[in-house]
Amino acid sequence: MIVIFPRVIAKSFCAVTIYPFIILKKTGLKFDFVLINHENIHLKQQKELLWFFFFIWYGLEYLIRLLYYRSAYRAYKNISFEREAYANEYDLDYIDSRKPFSFVRYLFV
Repeated sequence: MIVIFPRVIAKSFCAVTIYPFIILKKTGLKFDFVLINHENIHLKQQKELLWFFFFIWYGLEYLIRLLYYRSAYRAYKNISFEREAYANEYDLDYIDSRKPFSFVRYLFV
């Protein structure tokens, strides 16, 4: 389900996914199929890890990568969940062919 909440999202982001919602900063973004595909990949990831464990893993991985890269942006871009989503966001059929727990392949790549 897509909802629009401009004030919920940080300046540097245009969307956030919290199962079962994709929260967008602007109404027009719901027509950005690449962005929606990226967020749908996150929905699949969150569903696989029962939402709660997704955010624990996401947070821990972010902190570890922040210590490693010493850059908030580089840490974010290298989280396995984000790497999978960015790598496949242009493949609009990816959700249908994605195997469960595919993000694990992006942990050490």
